[in-house]
Amino acid sequence: MSVEMRFCPRCATELTDKVEEGRTRRACPKEGCGFIHYGNPVPVVAAIVEHEGAVLLVRAVGWPEKFFGLVTGFLEAGESPEQGVLREVKEELDLDGEVAGLVGVYSFELRNELIVAFHVRATGVVKLGAELTGFKKIAPEKLRPWEFGTGLAVRDWLAKRPSGS
Repeated sequence: MSVEMRFCPRCATELTDKVEEGRTRRACPKEGCGFIHYGNPVPVVAAIVEHEGAVLLVRAVGWPEKFFGLVTGFLEAGESPEQGVLREVKEELDLDGEVAGLVGVYSFELRNELIVAFHVRATGVVKLGAELTGFKKIAPEKLRPWEFGTGLAVRDWLAKRPSGS
C-alpha cells in the first residue's frame, strides 16, 4: 500500500506510468525533466527488547488498547542500523541497550518498509517517550509471534532461542 505519487516534485507535471526494466514506475512525461519515482521501501529498525528477563512490548499513540508490538522507528541518515535501534530504545523507553544480535531483515509491503530487526539487551528504568502510551513485560516463553511485520522477527527470535533460556 505505498502512497501513489501523482505529481513531479521537480516541475509539478502530472506523472504517468512508464515501463522501465520490466517494472511499471511513475515518471514525468515532460521532456528534459527525467524524474522517475522508484517507490523504494523505507528502512525501519525494530528491537526485541530484553529487560530484566522479560521482553518489552509497547503500545504506540493511536494504537488500539490491546495492541502491543516491538520498539520500532525509521533509520536516520548517517546512522547504522545498530545505532538506530539503540537510539529508538533510548527515545521510546529511556533504556540503555546493547545489540545482542541481528534477528533478520523483513519486507513489510503493507507500509512499503524494510524492517531490520535486532535483539537488544537493555538496562535501566523504563520511562515512556512521547510516542508511546503503554508497555508490558512478557516472559519469553509466553511470547507469541503475530503473522505480519515485526511478528516475523519475534517468530525467528523465539525459534533460535535455546529451550529454557
